[in-house]
Amino acid sequence: MGDGAAGGAGVGSGSGDREWSLDELASAYAYPEAGPGGREPWLRANMVSTLDGAAQHEGLSLPISSATDRRIFGTLRGLADVVLVGAETVRQEGYRPARAREGFATLREAAGHGPAPAIAVVSASLDLDFSLPLFTSPLVPTLLLTGAAAAPDRVATVEKAGVQVVIAGDGMGVDPARAVRALAGLGHTRLLTEGGPRLLGQLMAAGVLDELCLTISPMLTAGDAQRIAGGPSVAVPKRFELVSLLEEAGFLFSRYRRT
Repeated sequence: MGDGAAGGAGVGSGSGDREWSLDELASAYAYPEAGPGGREPWLRANMVSTLDGAAQHEGLSLPISSATDRRIFGTLRGLADVVLVGAETVRQEGYRPARAREGFATLREAAGHGPAPAIAVVSASLDLDFSLPLFTSPLVPTLLLTGAAAAPDRVATVEKAGVQVVIAGDGMGVDPARAVRALAGLGHTRLLTEGGPRLLGQLMAAGVLDELCLTISPMLTAGDAQRIAGGPSVAVPKRFELVSLLEEAGFLFSRYRRT
């Protein structure tokens, strides 16, 4: 494993090809401390992309991932209060509830957080299968963010399924800035989004994304796969700064924060 940390503390690789420990990963990916001059809530995204810009292969992110990428995925979830995800990603990726991770139990308890992050699904249509484990048997209750103009009968269906509806927009859809504020109001200040591309694009355009954790996969896929962010382009490109860069087996694990 190589470590090319830039502009911040990275994870040391030690001798040989040993696996990074959870403590090392938790330290490397720790959320900024809240306080004077600090930003809270803090929203980070975790995405993976091939060398030619594909965020998926045949509709899924798993084929372009790696074992270490999945450990970092678990680490980021272990540090977060809530995972914000788009409804289409829930449908395509077969999202399941976040599970408790033994390595983070003490850390989460000391910080006064539950055993696992809540999953917060963003949906305008509320067209989801509420018989899935994400809604029927989560360790921490799943949330559903929608707009005030969502169909009343669909809202009733969601609430009948025991899922908490959080209104975060005046129309059918969700306003990204309002969604962040609403989640913070529920005590979720360490936010993580795992996409999909349309949701990430909306968060970027609204200027509420604080950090991007991007895994660059040493693969080429061609085709017409989505990029990590979609939707309309922003008026002025957003500038982020490199915080750290780790490498293993050709995979690059980068962290960027907005300037």
